[in-house]
Amino acid sequence: MNALARIHEFLHCETPDAWIKNALDNKALLLLDHANCEKKAASTALNLMFRYVGDFDMMQKMSRLAREELRHYEQVMDIMEERGVPYDQITPGRYAGELRKLVRTSEPGRYIDTLIVGAIIEARSCERFAKLAPYLDESLQKFYLSLLKSEARHYEDYLTLAKRAAEGADISARVQEFLVLEKTLIEGSDEEFRFHSGVLN
Repeated sequence: MNALARIHEFLHCETPDAWIKNALDNKALLLLDHANCEKKAASTALNLMFRYVGDFDMMQKMSRLAREELRHYEQVMDIMEERGVPYDQITPGRYAGELRKLVRTSEPGRYIDTLIVGAIIEARSCERFAKLAPYLDESLQKFYLSLLKSEARHYEDYLTLAKRAAEGADISARVQEFLVLEKTLIEGSDEEFRFHSGVLN
């Protein structure tokens, strides 16, 4: 089973076709929020490196992830500049914030849950890039398809780290709890379009 197939099996739903239409109707906003997502993904990886020192494997994975996300951030900015899309300040979508409300406050639960959330966000990003790509112009399609391999690896790295952090305890029920919430966010409605939003009202 290839990486994208594993992601489809992992997530509880596909991106709705209505969201694809929303994205095509809001291409400038799609790029802007995509850039913000890459920047936030790098920040999350760096925060984990600062908070949980001592785990060399995690720190190596997060260092690589942060570099890749920042490179993607630069690539999206280049595309925005080429297309005359201004980099305006926008509010973040509610997707990641809603997922993080389930994160436990005590350790090691906080660490495990943060890694689970990271895995889900990366998996959804990969799924959306793949589903959106066929509807985009050739240049943007090529770029989005080029992101699939790294996003899939980021998902797998986060999930592997979460399982290891649990030290043998089964985290599958916890993962499912987050995925149930994630499905409601993806299939539900939102007031504002964002890369991880539900369908516009």
